[in-house]
Amino acid sequence: QVQLVESGGGLVQPGGSLRLSCAASISIFNTMHWYRQAPGKEREFVASITRGGTTNYADSVKGRFTISKDNAATTLYLQMNSLKPEDTAVYFCRSWNGYWGQGTQVTVSS
Repeated sequence: QVQLVESGGGLVQPGGSLRLSCAASISIFNTMHWYRQAPGKEREFVASITRGGTTNYADSVKGRFTISKDNAATTLYLQMNSLKPEDTAVYFCRSWNGYWGQGTQVTVSS
């Protein structure tokens, strides 16, 4: 079992940036993921990073978002640049073995 706590969400204007963090309770990572869920929509994949550092992104965020991790700090990050209103959602991290954090709200609006 892995305990995950997201932070860093908030209100930002279009074109702005946010950095999300996900603190994990154990030091050994396998593949970690970010997902998001907007009102009325299914939870969707955003990005993942393997133990070796290979990254994957949803087409909607390629070139704007960057997933990374600090193994020593057992923390996953999502750097979000050039934010758009359609990025508004609750963002969740997920461990390789299917555990979820509580989510952090990101709102992109003028």
